[in-house]
Amino acid sequence: PYALATVFCWALAFVFTRMTLSYFSAASLGFLRYLVASAALIVIAIVTKMKPPKVVDWPLFLVSGFFGFFLYMIVFNKGLSSVPAATASVVNATVPVVTALIAGVVYREKVQGFQWASVVVELVGVVVLTAMSGGLTQSGGLMWLFLAALSLSTYNILQRKLTKKYSAMQASTYSIFAGTLMLAIFSPMAFRELAAAPAIQYAYVILLGVFPSAIAYVSWSVAFSKAERTSQVSNYTVLTLFFTSLLG
Repeated sequence: PYALATVFCWALAFVFTRMTLSYFSAASLGFLRYLVASAALIVIAIVTKMKPPKVVDWPLFLVSGFFGFFLYMIVFNKGLSSVPAATASVVNATVPVVTALIAGVVYREKVQGFQWASVVVELVGVVVLTAMSGGLTQSGGLMWLFLAALSLSTYNILQRKLTKKYSAMQASTYSIFAGTLMLAIFSPMAFRELAAAPAIQYAYVILLGVFPSAIAYVSWSVAFSKAERTSQVSNYTVLTLFFTSLLG
């Protein structure tokens, strides 16, 4: 249930990001999206009296924030600026494969033959369905999206490690805070673009910050904390195309 909720919220991100990139640059949108997410999570942290992470774990949270939010947001938004949402979701479907490969090296998680076969079927199915609908296109944006998939896979591995020591809420919240702090270097440009944008864009940015960001990543961390293997959670990303198509 937590993985499904996350994937549905992430599908919203594909749609709303496409609707906002006419007014915001990739870096600016990333900062504004996670500024809203951080504001929501600060309230939750205060209400729940969330304990701060140990100093020794700060570097791990910084690395998690870098891959999950700083790097991912910039390359994801840059890719979506020239690639349709459906095509982007095909690239996103490579995340389970990459995550499983990294988990096999880092955590020695074994993926059996039939499980690899199912992942291949999932990926091929997504590609075929998109090609049939004419949504598969080639552009330079694909390379940015593949980098985003690699960045998200690395974040998945780090969350698996963090949720062994911290609650899912702590793991995602402090990772988002770290990523937002890094994205703040784009704040001057972001606020200039925000001032020039129409009012409806404010609503889109808020929706991006609350649902695909704050709620989705907390839910994603809960899913990892409950799963026996990383691939049990990451496999749900193949459903992104289905939800993206409906929402689009």
